[in-house]
Amino acid sequence: MVSPFQVQELSCFYDVKRTQGAMKMNPVLLLAFVSLCVADYPDLDHHKTIYISENGPRLFLQMDQSKVISYRGGNATLPCKFHREASSGNGNSQKTRIKWTKLTADYLKETDVYVAMGVHRKSYGSYHGRAFLQGASENDASLIITDITLDDYGKYKCEVIEGLEDDTGVVTLDLQGVVYPYFPRMGRYNLNFKEAQQVCQDQDSVIASFDQLYDAWRGGLDWCNAGWLSDGSVQYPITKPREPCGGKDTVPGVRNYGYRDKDRNRYDVFCFTSNFKGRFYYLIHPTKLTYDEAVQACLKDGSQIAKVGQMYAAWKLMGYDRCDGGWLADGSVRYPISRPRRRCSPTEAAVRFVGFPDKKHKLYGVYCFRAYN
Repeated sequence: MVSPFQVQELSCFYDVKRTQGAMKMNPVLLLAFVSLCVADYPDLDHHKTIYISENGPRLFLQMDQSKVISYRGGNATLPCKFHREASSGNGNSQKTRIKWTKLTADYLKETDVYVAMGVHRKSYGSYHGRAFLQGASENDASLIITDITLDDYGKYKCEVIEGLEDDTGVVTLDLQGVVYPYFPRMGRYNLNFKEAQQVCQDQDSVIASFDQLYDAWRGGLDWCNAGWLSDGSVQYPITKPREPCGGKDTVPGVRNYGYRDKDRNRYDVFCFTSNFKGRFYYLIHPTKLTYDEAVQACLKDGSQIAKVGQMYAAWKLMGYDRCDGGWLADGSVRYPISRPRRRCSPTEAAVRFVGFPDKKHKLYGVYCFRAYN
């Protein structure tokens, strides 16, 4: 048996449905009517929810992976597929807009990468001619990036729009590589943020992200001098706590100075580099060389004097090992040891740093690099 209150409640419900149709889904008028209806029944349960269902498509994105790993010079497919509810049909591919953007390190803005709508396709900036939709099916919005560069590392957002429906997803493009600390000839703590970016670029590298530094710390990187990261923060990794580096009673970790003034504050920098297309080698020469002689010797051999990032990449990614100190392009002298041994980094595999010797009077060997086209 239906109580009088239930009859009144049902009557109100059907009045709402009739009003909904009459008002052609005007949300303001519909809300006012529902409010009047509820006001007629002061004893109505305040926790009761009235659901008003709208018919229409539902669009959902599926990102099969949260991270894709590649390397400089390689290719990568960033996954993104979209699905509609069964009731919404197949949609209209001519009106489906797919947009890929890259998030900046500080997440304050986005960089356009690729946009597609129907037959219209466009890639932007440095991605021109390198970014394409995979298009394995009509619901596949996955992005292919070819000939990957160091700058391609980061987080990418996939956005699919159909009429009033849209959804977004984020995937990270990670690169195999190596993080290393760097300071220039003038000494430690001499770089503002812009200068830090430039010195990494000069060494065939980019300024490292926090995630890259964190992974390097987990791999054993220990460095007691603070350096810039790509998000504008200043941090340093400690695996062996000690007094000059935060205190010997502290726990291992990545020490964080926070975000610093990019123009006024000065620190070292952590750089990141990856695979290269070329040959890194120690030049066999009958005599030791000054810096200028070293530059000319590499040129005469059909190469260029190698950069610090190229030495780190050869050491870390190729296992390059040589116990001879040699000039590099920045005027430093270093040598890479992959097999620790007496007189050649006896305790650890590392790129050993000799210093910034006098370029005109000190004599060393030289490391050269020959790029492959």
